[in-house]
Amino acid sequence: KICLAEGTDLSIVARGTPGCSGADLANIVNEAALIASRQDKPAVDLDDLEEARDKILWGKERRSHVIDEEQQKLTAYHEAGHAILSVLEPDADPLHKITIIPRGMALGLTAFLPKKDRVSLSRKHLLAQLVVSMGGRVAEELFLPDICTGARQDIKQATQIAHSMVCEWGMSEKLGPRAFGKNEELVFLGREVNRTQDYSNRTAERIDDEVDALLRNAYERAHRLLDEHRDAVELLVKELLARETVSGEDAVDIVRYGRIRTSAERGDAPPPAPPPAPDVPVADPASPPPAETPSDSP
Repeated sequence: KICLAEGTDLSIVARGTPGCSGADLANIVNEAALIASRQDKPAVDLDDLEEARDKILWGKERRSHVIDEEQQKLTAYHEAGHAILSVLEPDADPLHKITIIPRGMALGLTAFLPKKDRVSLSRKHLLAQLVVSMGGRVAEELFLPDICTGARQDIKQATQIAHSMVCEWGMSEKLGPRAFGKNEELVFLGREVNRTQDYSNRTAERIDDEVDALLRNAYERAHRLLDEHRDAVELLVKELLARETVSGEDAVDIVRYGRIRTSAERGDAPPPAPPPAPDVPVADPASPPPAETPSDSP
């Protein structure tokens, strides 16, 4: 029942809403219709759907939140670190957009769009995810005078991934394909999880060493890549401070070409219009037929 603008690619919205129920999707579409109506648009376009998705999944934009220039610069470097590494890591999810507009509890956001639904995660993809997670903290260390607490969630997420790789998914080369620990969920007590240790203290130390090695290797790779691509980070930060939101295509251009290409260079420009047809006189049906010219032939 919602009027959709012509050319709107719903697959982009679908890639950005994995795991959403039908009610969640209906909520996003209805919110997009409200956003379009506030701007007096005749139909809902992709920008409206993406804004509705971001609002529902991550929170409403907090443009009234006062952020000084120093904090904006810090956020820009942090998000640029994630974005540049996602472009450089071939096994990371494709980059969708980067923004330094506060939304929900976050001061900035780097969004990714997987090419397809993932049923299982490969080791290469998880290692790439660890590297991308370290991008914010490494960018702070390389480009700012001091680090901050903004990387708290990134470090927490990376630690959980590394711990699961070692203890649950058997992805440790030294410890081999073995699961460590047992999770017992108490469903009737708010899904509280108790973890019992079924291994020795010596094994616990080896687990800590393996988790630490995964995180340190990811940190060192992130540090090396960002240090080698300082110009790309600086250019992306400049674009973020000027525009607040940068598309994933623009970030890819910055890394690969050192600048943002035009639509024509990307091949996104519409084809040129065909040349006008030559003027051919057309007889007026209401006018009398032309008089016959006498011929010299018999």
